[in-house]
Amino acid sequence: MTNDEKSHRASRPLPLEGRTIVVLGGSSGIGFAVAELARDEGANVVLTARDPGRLRAAAERIGAVGSAAFDVSAHGELVAFFDQIGAVDHVFVAAGGPYYAPLADIDLDAATQSVAGAVGTMLDLARIVPPKLGRGGSLTFMSGTGPRRPAPGASVIAAMAAATTAAAANLALEIAPARINLIAAGFVDTELSARLLGDALQDRRQELRSTLPIGRVVEPGDVAALAVHLMVNTAITGAVFDIDGGQKLLP
Repeated sequence: MTNDEKSHRASRPLPLEGRTIVVLGGSSGIGFAVAELARDEGANVVLTARDPGRLRAAAERIGAVGSAAFDVSAHGELVAFFDQIGAVDHVFVAAGGPYYAPLADIDLDAATQSVAGAVGTMLDLARIVPPKLGRGGSLTFMSGTGPRRPAPGASVIAAMAAATTAAAANLALEIAPARINLIAAGFVDTELSARLLGDALQDRRQELRSTLPIGRVVEPGDVAALAVHLMVNTAITGAVFDIDGGQKLLP
């Protein structure tokens, strides 16, 4: 950030000034980017993640006002966490991860758990969080663009995305005036992407740079900017926003 940019930021109102933002799954990748930007926009940030060591390091880096290490799929721990922190303004959920496998290699138990876990966490949070939200408060979940671009090996992640999309639309009516939205991401250049692709990562980056309309890969900061907008813009609920660099436009 240049000195001019810092000066401009210092002179304008911060859209999340004094707001409490909880990021579930905030120790790295998209979750950390959202937490970092929310802090820069004036928020008091609370981080959670499963790994205590990574969580502690992330919380120190951004100056989080609180942190807790637990698995968001554990109902009792989720309830205890929100009971402890009290009132919040926005919750961003980056916990969990995609399940990719060709049909012949799918572990049915793992696949079922992946889809049910994503929907179950959404339903659980939709019951726990809204009573604690202030006016204009929101829940924002990560999803994927799987249903829009069918591909071998993507059946489970596509089912998960379709299920959470349908759930969010219905929940927007049930939890109103609290808001709920989804961010459907294509490839985002994160540590998780690196682990999933391994040696194929560089080829995938180059392919996207040469084919996407934006001429580059999508970064965690791009998703973070959208997430903060969904927190601030209180007219948006029950919506799904694609962020894929224009990949859906390609043949």
